[in-house]
Amino acid sequence: MSSTAVPKRVALNRNPATDASVPSSVSASPLDSPRQSPSSTSLSSMSSDTENLGKMVDTYGNEFKIPDFTIKQIRDAIPAHCFERRASTSLYYVFRDIVLLGSIFYAFHNYVTPETVPSMPARVVLWALYTVVQGLIGTGLWVLAHECGHQAFSPSKVLNDTVGWICHSALLVPYFSWKISHGKHHKATGNIARDMVFVPKTRDIYASRIGKTIHELNELIEETPIASITHLILQQLFGWPLYLLTNVTGHNNHARQPEGRGKGKANGSFGGVNHFNPSSPLYEAKDAKLILLSDVGLAITLSVLYYIGTNFGWLNLAVWYGIPYLWVNHWLVAITYLQHTDPTLPHYQPESWTFARGAAATIDRDFGFVGRHLFHGIIETHVLHHYVSTIPFYNADEASEAIKKVMGKHYRTEAQTGWTGFFKALWTSARVCHWVEPSAGTTGENQGVLFYRNTNGVGVPPIKLAK
Repeated sequence: MSSTAVPKRVALNRNPATDASVPSSVSASPLDSPRQSPSSTSLSSMSSDTENLGKMVDTYGNEFKIPDFTIKQIRDAIPAHCFERRASTSLYYVFRDIVLLGSIFYAFHNYVTPETVPSMPARVVLWALYTVVQGLIGTGLWVLAHECGHQAFSPSKVLNDTVGWICHSALLVPYFSWKISHGKHHKATGNIARDMVFVPKTRDIYASRIGKTIHELNELIEETPIASITHLILQQLFGWPLYLLTNVTGHNNHARQPEGRGKGKANGSFGGVNHFNPSSPLYEAKDAKLILLSDVGLAITLSVLYYIGTNFGWLNLAVWYGIPYLWVNHWLVAITYLQHTDPTLPHYQPESWTFARGAAATIDRDFGFVGRHLFHGIIETHVLHHYVSTIPFYNADEASEAIKKVMGKHYRTEAQTGWTGFFKALWTSARVCHWVEPSAGTTGENQGVLFYRNTNGVGVPPIKLAK
C-alpha cells in the first residue's frame, strides 16, 4: 500500500546558522564563481513582499527558504591552507591505488587456481569477490582522475591533465571530453535548463514518458516496486555509457546555450550529442583536438584489451577487467545520482537560479571505510566540492566544516544514516523522486524553485491542475 503520511524523518540533520563573517583567506576565483546578474549578486535581496510569493515546501513538507549567503562568504570561511595542492600527496594516492589493483590481481591470478582451490564453486565465489574489490579500488582511481579534471590534483595543469588522461583512459573514460562537459555541470548545477548531469524530469516530461497527461499525475496509482527495481537496475548498468553516448541524463536545450555548437542538435548518438565526436554541441571548435586526444586514449586501452582477450582468453578478460569495469560504472552512477537527488533538494528554473543556490542543491552522505579510504571522500564532501572544486580531497573535510557555518540550515547531509543509508537512499529516491514542480500557490521567483513529487503518495501530493 502507498502511504500518504509524511515520513517521520522529515528533515535532514542541518547545522544551525551562525555568523558568517569570517576573515578572508583567499580571494574568489571567477572560474568557481560564475558572474551573476546584478539582481542576483546578493542572494537574499528579496524584499519583505517575498512572503507573498507563496510557501515553498520540499517533498516531505518542510518549508524551504532560498539561500541568503554569497560565494565570497563561502570562500572567506575556508582556511587558506585548504586550497593548497600537493603533487607528491596526490601522486602517492595514485601510486597506492595502482599498487592495490596490481597486488590483488597478482594474488588471485597465482593463488585462486584449480591447483590451490580445487572447488569450482569456491573459485567462482572468490573471483566474484575479486571483481567487487577491484571495482571499488578502480572507482577510487576514477575519483583521482576526477581531481585532475578539476585541477585539484596539483598546481601543474600539465601534470594534472597527463595523470587524468592516463587514469581515465585506462578506465575507458574520455578524459578531456568528460572534463569539459563536467565543467559545464559545475557551472550550472541545479539549473534544469543548463545542468549536464541528472537533470530531473519536469511534470510534463514525466507524464509523456508514462503516457499520461500532466493533469492525471495526481490520480495515478502507485508505481510498483518491480518498476522501481527495474529502473534502478537499468540506470546502474547503462546510465554511464548512455550518458557518454547520448547525454541521456543531461539537458536537451543545446540550441539555446550560450556556448557550444548546438544549433539543430539534440541528444542522440554519433550524429548528436555525445562525448566522442569533436562536432558534438557539447564542445567548441577549439576543443576538437582535445576530444580527439580523448578518443586516442580510449583506442590505446581498447587495443590493449583486445590483445589480452585474444592471447589470454575473452572469459579471463571479462573477469579480470570487464566485470570490475561494470562495478566502477555502477558506483559512479550511484554516487552522482545520490549527490543530486533527494526529496529535500531543490532545483531551479533559470530565472530563479544562481551559482550559490545551485551549489547548495547537493547533499553529502556517508559510505564508511570505503567512502573515506577507497573513494577518497567524494561522497562525504560533495557540497564543498561544488563551491570550490579545486580544493584537493585530503583538505575537503576541514573545508566542509568551515562552510557549514556559513550555509547553516542550507547544508544538507545524510551522514547520520551511515553506509547502509546510502543504499536506502537509492531506493527512497527511486520511489519518491519522480519529477519536479513548483510548490502549490507559489508565484514569481518562488515558482521557479522546484521540488520532487511522486505517484506513490509519499509526502506532499502533486499540484492538481485545472483541466
